[in-house]
Order: sequence, then C-alpha cells, then structure tokens
Amino acid sequence: MSVTTFAPHTEARLSLARKVADAVLFEGYVLYPYRASAAKNRLRWQFGVLVPPGWGADSQEHSFQHTECLLEPKTGATLAVELRFLRARRRTVERAREDGGFEPVPELRLADRVLVPWDEGVEERVEAVVPVAELLAGEVTIPFERPAGTERETVLDEEGRTVGRTLHRHEPLAGRLRLRAPELDGPYRVVRLTAVVENTSDWIPPSGRAHDRDTALPRSLVAAHLLMAVDRGAFLSMTDPPQWAKSAVAACRNLHTWPVLAGEPGRADVVLSSPIILEDHPAIAPESPGALYDATEIDEILALRTAALTDEEKREARGTDQRAAAVIDLADSLPPEVMERLHGAIRGLREATAPTGATAPTATTAPVATTVAAAGFPDEHGVPQPDTPWWDPASDRGFDPAHDSVLVDGRPASAGSRLVLNPGLRRTDAQDLFLHGRTATVEAVLHDVDGVVHLAVVADGDPGADLRREQGRYLYFQPDELSWPPEAT
Repeated sequence: MSVTTFAPHTEARLSLARKVADAVLFEGYVLYPYRASAAKNRLRWQFGVLVPPGWGADSQEHSFQHTECLLEPKTGATLAVELRFLRARRRTVERAREDGGFEPVPELRLADRVLVPWDEGVEERVEAVVPVAELLAGEVTIPFERPAGTERETVLDEEGRTVGRTLHRHEPLAGRLRLRAPELDGPYRVVRLTAVVENTSDWIPPSGRAHDRDTALPRSLVAAHLLMAVDRGAFLSMTDPPQWAKSAVAACRNLHTWPVLAGEPGRADVVLSSPIILEDHPAIAPESPGALYDATEIDEILALRTAALTDEEKREARGTDQRAAAVIDLADSLPPEVMERLHGAIRGLREATAPTGATAPTATTAPVATTVAAAGFPDEHGVPQPDTPWWDPASDRGFDPAHDSVLVDGRPASAGSRLVLNPGLRRTDAQDLFLHGRTATVEAVLHDVDGVVHLAVVADGDPGADLRREQGRYLYFQPDELSWPPEAT
C-alpha cells in the first residue's frame, strides 16, 4: 500500500467524475443572495459533515461514513481512492489603528467590497493507491492529520494603503480511511468493497457549548465524499445491478453516503460515494455557465436574480467569499446568447404514438417535456387526445378548459364542480398538504404538453378567491388527488 499522487492514466479517468464531485463538494456552500448577512447563510454545511466523535454523540450529525459496493477485480487490480472534503477556515476581520496595531471589527468597508467574518471552505484531499490483493488479505487503514495554523492577509485600499487585515485560522483535524474487500461466495469473482471515513479528532467541546455546532465545524470534515477507481476490473451498479447480483447488492450497508457509477458513460471503473443521492453517471448540464453553489440551483433564475442585486448587495457578496465574488462577476458578464441557452433543453426524443388498436402510453411512463399521448386515443382519465402534436399551434383547437371534463372517481368533473382535495405525496409540497380534506371549486380543466390533465381550482372559503379568479392564479391538482364529497355520491 502506498499514499501518493495518482498516475496520469488514473488521473485522466477521475477528471470527468471530479466535475460532478466538485458540485457535491460545494453543494449549498453559499446561497443566493451570496451575502454572509443573509439568514440562509447563517446555517451552513448541510451535507456530509463528519464531526468529532466527542461532539456528535448527542446530535443529528455523524462522525463517520460507511460505503459498501461490489467490485469485479481482475488479477493484479489496483484501487485508487480519493477522499475529498472541505475544512472550515474561520476568518476574522481587523481594522488598522493609527498606532500601527489592529483591532477586530464586524466589517471593513472598501470601495469594491465589504469584508465580514466568515467561515471559508478549503478543499482537502487524501489519496491512496492500494493493490486489491492487500484488501482481500485484510483491512488497510490510512490515517491523516491536519495541523492548526493561522494565516494573515493585509488589506489595502484603492490607493495601496494598509487599512486592515484578515486572520484565517485552521483548527487541528484528524481522521482515517479504512478499506477492505472480502471476496463473496458464488460462481463469480466479486468482492464487497468497504470504505469507512472517520473523524478521529479527540476534541471535546468546552463546558456549556456541547450543542454549539459552530464550535465543532472547524474540526469537522465537511461535504466528505469518496472517488474510487479500479484499473483492472469493474464496479457493479448499486441502483441497477445484474439479476445475479441483486441479493448481494441488497446486503451492502451504506450509511450517510451512497455510491454510484461515475466518470465516462458506458464505463464502470469509477465510483463516486456521495452524501447526496445521485443516479449512475451523473453529469453537469452542458448549458451551465459556471458554479453557482446554491443547493439545487436553477441557473437561469439565479443568474437573473444575482445580476439584479443592488451595487451595495454585490459589494457585500464580493467581500463574503471569493466564490461568491466569482458568481457576481459571472452574472454581470453573461452574454444574451448564454442566457438563452439556460431557458430550457430537450435531452432526447422518442416516438410516442401507437398504431391503431394499441394502448396509448400513460403520463406516468412518458418522458418529461417530450411526449404526448397517442393521437385519437383517450388518456387514462377518458379525455380524447388531439390528432396533432403539442408543438403544432393547431393542437390547442381540440381543448376548451371552460367546458372540458375529466373523470374523477369514475364521474366527469368540469368547471363548477365541487371536489374534495386529497393532495398526493408524490408531487405535493408542504403548502398543499394544509389543504387536505378541504373542498374546492373547479375553474378549468387543463392539459399540458405531456398529455397530463390538471384541474385548476379555488379552495372554498379562500378570502382571496375573487383575486385568484381575476388574475388566473389557481391551485392545480391532478384527478387522482381529488374526490367527490359524500353528499355528491
């Protein structure tokens, strides 16, 4: 076993997977509007936080991650492992005094930015290359430490004069990576690769701060995840394994993380084990102009809203973090042709019509934004479909929202019908759940481009009902989320 930098061929195979891993590393790092003063940026580091074991015993956080996946190694196979995480570096701001000293301040205002205290995320890596034969023989442990330290950076104004400084303090951190790969019984040569990441720091929170998360974060592994690559062999998908491996996959134990195939599509030699559940071979959308760091980001909305921040808000964002400053600069510089690409994309098309006498595809099996039900066939709720595709303007002629009807519990419902709301957990947010059991009046029956039927309703007793009708701002539910009231049955 050796701990070293990776060989060029291994580095090349990991480079594509690292693009997605970078998104995992900085998921939710700094949220719009990218200012430290924003309430949403006061509780940070939501994913993959491995705290010191002395602090996490009575908290919602954990001190370890446990990954298990299946690997089919060939003779002489070598496993390359890269543990990646952020280390919180606490920044304080000081102002220069006339006597040459410095004093702490809550902010330091400059012409182009406003510096404030902030926890910066510094990327850390632990790399190891281990022959699979060693993992078959027993457990391999790779300890690592990061010492405490303080870095000072002088702050100059626009005329080059010293007006303050920032202090960046690291707390000590210790951890270990444990690897093993016992061979499984069966006709195929398969091993269960186990990788455990642990925070082993012996820090104990000071008295009275046992549940103060801010004290533990500088000694934690933040957004911890693993990249693993095999040079001779292949990993098995944990989400779509071959039939013969399904029972072995089900027996794998994954705690606080989930492994997926990563890297080049069609290959199975790289795995990303992430605290965020992903699908196999995840990828960054090619339209994305750059990292925006906001969890579940929607590039177009974030770019437009960021560009619309006031100059003062942008100054504070630039002083919050270098990555926040990069987002501000990116939003201010995006040309119109790039913004247009963010408005939507079709990833693929397939034939969705059926020959005469065939069963029309249902909305639950149709791909989003690309499919309509078969021409001339009724959908699952008995509503006839148009003979023209959704992109043809003539397709709208077959619909009349004010007079169309749809089957609810086997009975037709249309505008004016009074129904009971039963929001379904499949596609409902928390606000809709408050309406469970309420009655509502149907205002229109609508069809989207996927052939899915929606009922626009106004809840009975809603004080804003007239305003909703005037502006056309309704609540929308699908037929299986509605039922007839008892008196109507």
